[in-house]
Amino acid sequence: MVIVLALSIAVLAGVSSWFLQQSASRAYERYRNAFKKEATARMGEFFLFLDPAQLWLANLALCGLAAALVYIASGPLWLAAAAGALALLAPQYSIKQLRRRRLRRFDEQLPDLLQALAGALRAGSGAQGALRHIVAQSPIPLAQEFGLMLREQRMGVPFEQALAALYLRMPTEGTGLVVSALQIAAQTGGGLAETLERIAATLRARLHLLGRVRALTAQGRMQAWVMACLPLVLGVVLAQLDPDSMRVLWQTPAGWTVMALIAGLELLGVFFIRRIVDIQV
Repeated sequence: MVIVLALSIAVLAGVSSWFLQQSASRAYERYRNAFKKEATARMGEFFLFLDPAQLWLANLALCGLAAALVYIASGPLWLAAAAGALALLAPQYSIKQLRRRRLRRFDEQLPDLLQALAGALRAGSGAQGALRHIVAQSPIPLAQEFGLMLREQRMGVPFEQALAALYLRMPTEGTGLVVSALQIAAQTGGGLAETLERIAATLRARLHLLGRVRALTAQGRMQAWVMACLPLVLGVVLAQLDPDSMRVLWQTPAGWTVMALIAGLELLGVFFIRRIVDIQV
């Protein structure tokens, strides 16, 4: 009877391990394919054409290095696994932050381009010729995006389709206004210079208001980061001052439960603070 029970437990453990391995393998493949697809699309937006397979290997190397360093420095295996998981997710978060910054810089540069384009139109220049001359002297990322649009047009892509592709790459409110104005002007004509000047004035007023909002909410954003980092700093300091007492927190199931609860509450607090200070204009 004991032998049968032991064999049953062994078979159950083997089957469970096989299913767990298969699930982990499928999850790994899904995440790797999603990472490569996302990296290819996002790197293309930054005009960086890198091999997604090499980026994936670099991400895995970063994950392993972070886990090894944390394990050597602290000792708990679960903490090293958490550090490796964070390192695995960090590149996607960084890419999203860089894309958000790129969109913001594009919006900041857009009013100057519109003002220069309106001046060129009032001087008698054509819209596409003036746009080509202005884009050649514009900073990045505006020069890259409008330059790609003009190259697509020279290769035979219709002007309206090239504008629509520009809006897909840079889906901001300012880009939508500019694309709509240029499409209408290309189809019907009319006072494009005056329209562009009004759009430029509207975008400048909006950017000024966004700057004021960011300045007024800077303290709230800093409060979120201070609240998130303070327990970590305090834990490191207490571990150096009284390692025997802190060992209960690092090396016992009760301590792990407390840390998981603290991490959950910290993330919840940061989420709510950032939602409060994220004012849409």
